[in-house]
Amino acid sequence: MALSRIWSAFIIVAIVVASIKCFFFGQSDIFNWMVIGKADDPANPLKLDGIIQTCWVSVELCLKLIGILALFMGLMSIAEKAGGIRLLSRIVGPFFSKLFPDIPKGHPSMGHMIMNFSANLLGLDNAATPFGLKAMESLQELNPSKDVASNAQIMFLCLHAAGLNLIPVSVIAIRASQNASNPTDIFIPCLIVTFMGTLAAMLIVSFKQKINILQPIIITWVLCLSVVIALLVLYITSLNADGIKSFSGLLSNGLILLIFLLIVLGGLYKKIDVFDAFIEGAKSGFDTAIKIIPYLVGMLVAISLLRTSGTFDVVISGIKSGFAFLGADTRFVEGLPTALIRPLSGGAARGMMVSTMQTYGPDSFASRLSGIFQGASDTTFYVIAVYFGSVNIKNTRYAIGAMLLADLVGVITAILLAYLFFG
Repeated sequence: MALSRIWSAFIIVAIVVASIKCFFFGQSDIFNWMVIGKADDPANPLKLDGIIQTCWVSVELCLKLIGILALFMGLMSIAEKAGGIRLLSRIVGPFFSKLFPDIPKGHPSMGHMIMNFSANLLGLDNAATPFGLKAMESLQELNPSKDVASNAQIMFLCLHAAGLNLIPVSVIAIRASQNASNPTDIFIPCLIVTFMGTLAAMLIVSFKQKINILQPIIITWVLCLSVVIALLVLYITSLNADGIKSFSGLLSNGLILLIFLLIVLGGLYKKIDVFDAFIEGAKSGFDTAIKIIPYLVGMLVAISLLRTSGTFDVVISGIKSGFAFLGADTRFVEGLPTALIRPLSGGAARGMMVSTMQTYGPDSFASRLSGIFQGASDTTFYVIAVYFGSVNIKNTRYAIGAMLLADLVGVITAILLAYLFFG
């Protein structure tokens, strides 16, 4: 119900804002661009896709997902038959059994979730999505109400959407391409923000689900993870931008190939038909990609209307005027567009970050803050549409509110760190 109301509000607000611009400010062609506009059309003043083009983009995105989902779900099928997923589940069982008390000990969903979190940590979006969808599918098997999100599904998605990420490689690469004097200066703030966002998501959902997070096993795991991240930070801070990019590629892509190798060797050791198991899993990947098309089309069209109507510009202007009236520093407001659009669209947020760099300069306060926003969270509404849509969940309960509250914690943390690191 919450998702339905938010989706309806997106459309209503966008059309009302566009109508005001059309009938009171003389922007008579705004409806035209909102419907049939194309971002690559030189005549389009908005430089954004309208709803027709957005529908095509949504379907193309799902078609591109088919291959990735087929590959990784095929490999997951081999891992399951070989017992690899259950092995992972036993390893993380002591920790996950406290955060996910409704999941039986040793259930495969624990292995799927740890694969998803690991891929997220390494910035492997192509791998994280199929692992996450497989986790949702496993959790749905335990869900007594198939159209209502379970506690475990909400906890998983909130942690996933918090986007704990070790190295924001794409942000560093873009800053380097824009000739920033130190492209890696946003690395530590990004890592701190994603870590704080993940902790916030865990605390928020734990409070709602009455989970005691002060249990020794939870504290131990969190501290161990913090130590590992701190050691990696110490090493990474000694590298330049090219070194970080090289290290990230070696670590993440090397681990993917290692996983491939271990899964195949495990399958052969267990004497299973690895190719047949791969095909069986790959078919489910194809089905999942097709299933999420309606959910993705609906969400992206609503987001397109918000963007093309100029609603974001109105919100940003209002925020800046409000802080200026209070006499506060308004430099952070220039970086806010990236934060506001990030929960809605990763591509749009990336474009907003580049636009901020080009407008204010790559070494400006606004550009650095925009880079932190871009590297510090996931696309909340995309996650909601794709992951819940893949298992036909209609009632998301408090998932959206918890995710957005965790996003807000991340935004506030990012602003504070930007002032701390960059003045």
